[in-house]
Formats: sequence, C-alpha cells, structure tokens
Amino acid sequence: MAKLRLTVACGDYEIVRALADGTVAADGIELIMLTGMGSRERHWRMARKREFDVCEINVGGYLMGRDRGEALTAIPVFLHRRFRHGFAFVNVNSGIRTPKDLIGKKIGGTNFQPASNIWMRGILEEHHGVPHRDCIWVVDRGEDVEFTPPQGLRIEMIPAGKRLDLMLAEGEIPAMLSPDIPRLFLQGDKRIVRLFPSYKDIEIEFFKRTGIFPIMHVTVVKQEIVDKYPWLATNLVKAFDEAKALAYRRVANPRVVPLAWIRTAWEEQQEVLGNDPWAYGLNDANRKNLQTVQRYCHRQGLIARTMPLDDLFANTDLGDAGGGAENI
Repeated sequence: MAKLRLTVACGDYEIVRALADGTVAADGIELIMLTGMGSRERHWRMARKREFDVCEINVGGYLMGRDRGEALTAIPVFLHRRFRHGFAFVNVNSGIRTPKDLIGKKIGGTNFQPASNIWMRGILEEHHGVPHRDCIWVVDRGEDVEFTPPQGLRIEMIPAGKRLDLMLAEGEIPAMLSPDIPRLFLQGDKRIVRLFPSYKDIEIEFFKRTGIFPIMHVTVVKQEIVDKYPWLATNLVKAFDEAKALAYRRVANPRVVPLAWIRTAWEEQQEVLGNDPWAYGLNDANRKNLQTVQRYCHRQGLIARTMPLDDLFANTDLGDAGGGAENI
C-alpha cells in the first residue's frame, strides 16, 4: 500500500534532522520536509494560504485560528521554545532601569502577534506589574492573522523607511521586545542594552518558580487530514519524538558541536531543565505552559475565549511507548 504523502513545513532544527534526512520515518507516511523557510514566511503562508499539510506555527496564531473556527488541529510537538527575558532591550539613555519604568512608554516589537512578544508582555504584566494596555506598541509590519485591536490597546505602525533597532538606538522609542537580537546590538552599538542584564539568572529563576520553558510554536495539521486518517497524529508524534531522541544523543557528543565547553553547557542544562526540556505530549508541565500562553492571548485581546487543551490537541498519548530521552 502506498504511503500517505504529507508536506511538513518547519524550522531547520537539529531535533528534526533525522526526519529531514530520512534516518527516521513516520509509519505509513512519506514526509516531504520543507525546512528552508524562515518563521515569518512559514507562518504567513500557513495562516493566509494554508499551503502545507503539517506546519510549525506561532502558538498565538494557532489559538487565534481555532478561536475563529478554522479547520486545524495540533499535535503536541513543540519544536521551538525560548526564554524571553534576554530579548527585552532599552535605549541606554531612556531612564528605564526596571520593568515598571516601561509603563506609559512606546515599545517596539516587529508586530503584535509573535509568540515571543505575547509571552514577554504576559510575563511583564503578571510578574513585573506592567499592564500591557498601559504601553504603546510600535510595530514595523502587518500581522500574520488579521485582527482588530480591542478598545484600549494602542498599536502604532512606524513610518515608511524607518527601522525599529535604529529608532531604539537613536531614542525615538525607548524600548523594544524583539523575537531576535536587534541587528545594531549584535554589531556592538552601546546605545542599546538589555532590560535584564543578568537575563540568564532571571530565566533560570523563572523556570524554577513556574516550571515554564516557554513554548513558542505548535505543530498543526489540517483537520480534514486528521479526520480521514485518525492514526496519523500519533504516528507523527512518535516520529518527531524519535528524531528528537537521536538529536539529544548527537549534540551530547562533544565531537559534534564546535564549542569548547559544550559538555559543561549540556550538563548545566540537564541540572536545571531536566533530561527532556523539549518534551512533547500534554504532560502537566506542558499543560501549564499552554494554559499560560492561552491566558495571555485572551488577556491581550487576541482570542475571545479560552478552550480546553484536549479540544485543541489531538489525543496522541504514547504512554510507555514514547520518549526515549530518559535513555540518553
């Protein structure tokens, strides 16, 4: 019997390498792995044009789609996670020294919907006393998912020809939440500094206190495919999980990664985050993670309601058959 052919759009991650090169195969499925796109292009093409059968997308975009009744479901495969405190930047002369100094200020941030900005706005509000509606959000592009900002939420588009990192450096905006490191900061521009200079220590403390390693992206499947092939979701999760286990073993080998102290970093990560920080499935930690970001999306006006996680994700509980990370 011929295998089911599916296009899978996702990042070019080590944890999917074994699927992309064919080392791992999904039972009954031929995966056409599309890993050459950046996140922005991939999210836009899926949100606007539904070009892929399976796609890694912004968690906020998925929640917005489901809130509007779009025919998508998700599998509990979380290919991109990232702590966010290290991506909050301020102008060195802005007078902003603590998070509460952001209140009433203009804050740059590409667009309003990136998961990075959803998470950091939520963290600032919930843990640092910075209500998101007490700030003005300055963006440089349109949204992946069209939406009308709720009353009281202020979003401004920068003038044509302007660049957010240059506006930050020159003091036109005092602060910025960025999905990535601003170009000028990478180039060593001393006018831009981090809001949290010791961000790694703060992120570790945040994880120890909350148990949350923020999920940025979820993996979605067109609903009609899941309906037609009910076995598909679990087989996909098993394949992604096997590929991840192989990646863990590969990068733990100090001969593979060209970093002098990779083993030290690996052991430090295990001590703080455990053996499987990119765990898939709806375990207790992932449920808290997803419930938190869904709460932030609702609070920030991106969705009108919250939904049970079991309605948002296909039931792919692997029981004793899943994982592999514990054998590393």
